[in-house]
Amino acid sequence: MRAKIFGTLMFLGTTVMAGPPAPVTDADYVPTDMEQVRLGQMLFYDPILSGNRNISCATCHHPKFGTGDGVALSLGEGGQGLGPDRVANPDNMPEQRIPRNAPALFNLGAREFTVLFHDGRIEVDADKPGGIRTPMGAEMNQGFASLLSAQTMFPVLSADEMAGHYSENEISKAVRQGRITGPDGAWDLLAARVRDTPGYAPLIGAAFPDVDGFGFTHISDAVAAFMAFEWRSDTSPFDAFLRGGAPLGDAAVAGMELFYGEAKCGDCHSGSFQTDHSFHAMGVPQFGPGKAARFENHVRDTGRMRVTGRAEDAYAFRTPSLRNVTATGPWGHTGSHADLAAFIAYHADPASAFDGFDPGSVDLPDLAGADDWRHHNNPTEQALLRSAVVRGSVDLSAGDVASLVAFLDSLTDEAAIKGRLGIPAKVPSGLPVDR
Repeated sequence: MRAKIFGTLMFLGTTVMAGPPAPVTDADYVPTDMEQVRLGQMLFYDPILSGNRNISCATCHHPKFGTGDGVALSLGEGGQGLGPDRVANPDNMPEQRIPRNAPALFNLGAREFTVLFHDGRIEVDADKPGGIRTPMGAEMNQGFASLLSAQTMFPVLSADEMAGHYSENEISKAVRQGRITGPDGAWDLLAARVRDTPGYAPLIGAAFPDVDGFGFTHISDAVAAFMAFEWRSDTSPFDAFLRGGAPLGDAAVAGMELFYGEAKCGDCHSGSFQTDHSFHAMGVPQFGPGKAARFENHVRDTGRMRVTGRAEDAYAFRTPSLRNVTATGPWGHTGSHADLAAFIAYHADPASAFDGFDPGSVDLPDLAGADDWRHHNNPTEQALLRSAVVRGSVDLSAGDVASLVAFLDSLTDEAAIKGRLGIPAKVPSGLPVDR
């Protein structure tokens, strides 16, 4: 009865609590072209876009794992298998793990998503060439239909993610030599692969009928259109509740009151998709290779500071959207917690929880030679990470945490998790499809 009364009061205009957002509408999303969506579906699941033709976008962003891959830090190039079953290929060992947890892909076609990646290194900026700010050169930021399209340039150029290492293939060689754009650049070589695969010709013609010269930005635009369509998520029980439909259960309502009230979750996880799209240092445990240039000898990841250069941004990471969060574990930008309730408890009081973190609870695929806990075992590095946390603690009981989990479960949208087009039976290249 509590949920029904609460919902009724909300929609009669009585202010029960300030936080919950207005319902999501079609106007919140950028429209998609279905022919581009269909082409993008094939490209998303086709390993043709990886240097060694052995990894697709879906390898690390699979619907089976909530559009992630179910492990703390991924094995990209040099791995074999899917999700927690993915292991290092002894015949082509990975050089290192991917340093950050694979982020979920829900609602990235919504208009408010104007900054992407854990550190926000790609962002809408009207003052920049092409309207996008990235670490790439100006000539590489133009021609993309959207920010979501432009973000696809990073995985395909990364040696550890999709390109392959140095001399393994023509793509990795071009990247190593700095040949990205222009004839025989990495993008041109990838586009030629797709153009020269007969099964793609009708899909390209339907998706881009007026285009003379199919290039990499068209690949990116199609993949972005697919992601925006496939994983739009606004049909959860919480969405129904906001639209005046079925009330939430008592536990979820109690969690919602905490979330937007005393627990202060809604301070950062605000708005229609439970994110302020900003950056906060929350003291998430660090392990793995960190983010360092090849010439640097450290394993720290200072997050947003690597983009802005500002000391006050040290160890700050982008607030993730919480849509379908119960399906997107492990949680944290390093995937430090395999249990959502444990992560919430840690998040509420990182200063106290820091010393109690158990490395043995982290799901890391075996990788010979990896010094995964070098940062965690370094007192100086740990002190720097701890000192960056400025948010005060929130006192949550076990019951409070359980209520918050119940509320977060109301953000679960089964249709979005499954995907609307789903995994294709095959792709035009004939390469294996991760399923």
